[in-house]
Amino acid sequence: MKAFRFIFPVLAMLAWFPLQMNAQVEEVPETADSTSVVPEGYELVDSVIFVPASRVDSALVGRNIFDMMPSKSAGDAADVNIYQSPAIVSAMDKSFGTNAYRPYTGYRVRIFFDNRQSARQDSEEMVRTFEKMYPGVPAYRSYVNPYFKITVGDFRTKSEAMRFLNEIVGVFPKSFIVKENIGYPVIDKDSLYTIDTVQILRKLDVMEEPDTL
Repeated sequence: MKAFRFIFPVLAMLAWFPLQMNAQVEEVPETADSTSVVPEGYELVDSVIFVPASRVDSALVGRNIFDMMPSKSAGDAADVNIYQSPAIVSAMDKSFGTNAYRPYTGYRVRIFFDNRQSARQDSEEMVRTFEKMYPGVPAYRSYVNPYFKITVGDFRTKSEAMRFLNEIVGVFPKSFIVKENIGYPVIDKDSLYTIDTVQILRKLDVMEEPDTL
């Protein structure tokens, strides 16, 4: 029992840490519903958007693992009682707060690495091409003198990165794996995004009438 008392807080810390991560929020274009007043010179049109999958289980955010233990009062079959020093709880809470923004080391796939005069434009075009082919997979474009670089994906293990490399190498033949600080991967790797339709305001194209004499 003594060994269990020391081991459990460590396991609890490991289980709780991923719940403190921040989900990345991407900007969504302004939308208008069918009851909105459409300004003169504009029209409502349907637009397809890709919504990235959540990187954190919202049902668990802010919940303490110690409060999630089975209890008869909550209708469970048995009680689970935890006996530990208050100092351990305090240390865990402090760790959650200070590590919430800590970088996470993982792997990405680099699809572009060049320093030619056209590298800036080429890298911009490649990012657009990749995002169209793999919506929902994050792409990171950076410049480290004198190279423009594009790395894609957020993978916890090298084997995950290798699987994705094998998937895209036919289109991006110069791709290779790099070890970097990554964003937290999405919860469901098989559903990186959802597709939704929204209505947006678009300015009408008004042809100018020719001047008359």
